[in-house]
Amino acid sequence: MRARRLSVLAATAAAIALPVIAAPAATAAPAAHAAVASVNCHKQGPWKIHTSAVRIHSKPSSKSTVLGVLYKGHKWSHGKTHGSWVHVKDKTTGVSGWASMRYVYPTIYTCLD
Repeated sequence: MRARRLSVLAATAAAIALPVIAAPAATAAPAAHAAVASVNCHKQGPWKIHTSAVRIHSKPSSKSTVLGVLYKGHKWSHGKTHGSWVHVKDKTTGVSGWASMRYVYPTIYTCLD
């Protein structure tokens, strides 16, 4: 019984070790083909609502009064920011106030040279 356990253990160890031993060594891409992010290439895209709807608050605080809801399909504009809050105006309903930048933020593009 003990000999059988040893042979099963050895076969399992060999099956696990074989792919590691047979795998080719990893090599880095040549420097000429390496992608590097350019410092001057970052640009900010349009502001978007990244959820189906976001609450519009009277102050930049989740504890403040909710004035309305800004839905993803509404026309809206953004203004100044305060910490993690942005001032928005829902052009569809006319309500303006503060929205959390967890849900409303610009698209950031990064270019590779």
